[in-house]
Amino acid sequence: MGRADLHIHSLASDGVSTVLEILDAAERRELDVIAITDHERIDAGEAAQHMAEDAGRRVRVIVGEEITTRGGHLIGLFLTQRIKPWGSLKTSVARVHEQGGIAIVAHPLVPYPLCARAGAIRALLDEGDSIFHPDGIEAFNPTTAGMRWTRRVPEFVAQTGRAPIGSSDAHRAADVGQALTTFEGTSPEELRAAIESRETGWEGTFYPWRSQITMFRAQLRKNARAVRDDLGGKIRRSGTGRDLGYPGGRQRPAHFDPTLVGRTERISRDEG
Repeated sequence: MGRADLHIHSLASDGVSTVLEILDAAERRELDVIAITDHERIDAGEAAQHMAEDAGRRVRVIVGEEITTRGGHLIGLFLTQRIKPWGSLKTSVARVHEQGGIAIVAHPLVPYPLCARAGAIRALLDEGDSIFHPDGIEAFNPTTAGMRWTRRVPEFVAQTGRAPIGSSDAHRAADVGQALTTFEGTSPEELRAAIESRETGWEGTFYPWRSQITMFRAQLRKNARAVRDDLGGKIRRSGTGRDLGYPGGRQRPAHFDPTLVGRTERISRDEG
């Protein structure tokens, strides 16, 4: 069975790990497929895909995005263009499908802002046009804060007939693979076919509270560095800013620079 983690954040949004650190973690966990799904951007995912292919890694990378909609967070997979935030959940699902992507409802039923409610999901499935139907729903997201409500999500997903998805929602490399989607095969194409035919499974365990607190502290330190680096770049007019976690990610405007990949990997190994 193939193993995929389809909800991972990097330094480019609110994660604390670089693309290289995420790829290394995915290899250690023997994952077949991962998706980098930063909030409102796809640049780190594009960089990760290139870096994994260029290095001949085992793990394959899907370009994704966690899209903020008025009805909750939505994961778009197999994207070629960023999808703008704050549209309706219905419109955002359609935007994913219009570019040939797969739409996954993230961390549903949790009564927090930006988590889709059961009624909103059912309303999508009642739409006559399948372009508005999500392809899958996160049946398991291991975030501790949602534990009370997440326990009843698998039954809800089964009732909807959507593909059940397990994802780590990792914000640091150490958490990659905490929850997984399982499928027949090992490639992104086989994963996509399994989602479309509703033949996926999931596995995972909730994060310990200590792990979540450690992650929150790391995010605070990262945010402080980001403010310092962004302000410093503007004051010096250096054309640089906070580290987005991939080669070329300090430049402004940020752009993935494949000529830096080899050097970045050597630096990482030397520092390790």
